[in-house]
Amino acid sequence: MTDAVVVGSGPNGLAAAVTLAGHGLAVTVLEAAEEIGGGTRSGEATLPGLLHDHCSAVHPFGVASPLLRSPDLARHGLRWAWPEVDLAHPLDGGDAAVATRSLRDTARALGPDADAWLRVFTRPSSDFDALAEDALRPLPHLPRHPLPLARFGLRAVRPATLLARHWRTDRARALFAGAAAHAFQPLDRPLTSAVGLLLLAAAHHRGWPVARGGSGRIAAALASRLTELGGRVETGHEVRSLAELRPCPLVLLDLSPGAAADLCGEELPPRVRRAYRRWRYGPAAFRMDFAVQDGVPWRHPDCRRAGTLHLGGTLEEIAHAEREAALGRLPERPFVLVAQQYLADPGRSRGDVHPVYAYAHVPHGYDGDASGPVLAQLERFAPGFRERVLATAVTPTLRLADRNANLVGGDICTGANTPLQTVLRPRAALDPYATGIPGVYLCSAATPPGAGVHGLCGVHAARSALRHLGIMPVG
Repeated sequence: MTDAVVVGSGPNGLAAAVTLAGHGLAVTVLEAAEEIGGGTRSGEATLPGLLHDHCSAVHPFGVASPLLRSPDLARHGLRWAWPEVDLAHPLDGGDAAVATRSLRDTARALGPDADAWLRVFTRPSSDFDALAEDALRPLPHLPRHPLPLARFGLRAVRPATLLARHWRTDRARALFAGAAAHAFQPLDRPLTSAVGLLLLAAAHHRGWPVARGGSGRIAAALASRLTELGGRVETGHEVRSLAELRPCPLVLLDLSPGAAADLCGEELPPRVRRAYRRWRYGPAAFRMDFAVQDGVPWRHPDCRRAGTLHLGGTLEEIAHAEREAALGRLPERPFVLVAQQYLADPGRSRGDVHPVYAYAHVPHGYDGDASGPVLAQLERFAPGFRERVLATAVTPTLRLADRNANLVGGDICTGANTPLQTVLRPRAALDPYATGIPGVYLCSAATPPGAGVHGLCGVHAARSALRHLGIMPVG
């Protein structure tokens, strides 16, 4: 007998399933694709033997998640690996800003902005676990650590362009802007500082690691733990209607709000259906994978040791590019994220040929080819890059949803991080996971705390379901 069904095997769906099974429920996960993982999948993409991540690549919130860093998942094969340098941000002229787990080393390298960097990041870095416990929960809750949260909130609500006035140099301003750009929003909007603050505080606290053996190991470890707890996963099983899951008393949906509305149909209360249909999607990603002989020839030597790089130039350039993407125009110089996971996890390479991961921020639903601007940004900071590329795999924006239906229009955040949707996701409700149908809950990245491989959307949704069943205490 099945007590609960989870639709979708992304990290949030699997995290929800593990949480439910850990409280004694018999859980079945149904996945439409033939492979589990959603945004946490890995495999060959360019040349035989090279291991590429297909969506998520670097996991600052994964290693911060109590679930994903637990000994239970370590027993099931999830291991984290760190590069020497967590983040590098190259600038024209061969300069670069660098963030490492050492807050003081990072600040010292920023020269005139060292003291200002310390003033902004010392508290959130040292308080990160307490801060994350509150910041990565639904908004309507009593804070467990009110002082760290209040200190963080005073800066987090500001636009990134405003908070960046703390620093005078292009290095420090660009380093912060690149982290804030993970919001996929214009940097002059409120709350864009929150993403930059959290990501850089995470870098200085636990770092930006990768999953050893590929991001797919995260899904594999969660699925293995679920099996150990008595649950099971069925792949190749597409669910088209809630009626197919009856009479199961508990259903959790790792789906975008629009897909959840389609599946639930007329059972969904009208006000909830309207809210799910109004859910807005944001700017998108254009993905490229490369097989590179001898690695990327970055101008700045620290970039050759960095697991993640932000290519976008100065704060002003990044702000312009993010504004253009939000307005539906492909920037001439888009913001590009590059990951060199093999530096922390050498088993992904074959000899001196290495897998390199990249994506650019492009407009929602972009149907063109952005490979030229991506390559131009790489050449800008690593002259001679093209000559080292042995093979390339391109995943156009609209093809991202073929691998993961939650990435509507290529939006890898499962929803625009506008101020309203950041605060009230996926709708205004005391319980954002409840759909209004008894026993049915939403657990995708459209729910708090939002995008990122941490599994916390699934954990919180499962706990909400367990509270309604009387299995967990309220709080």
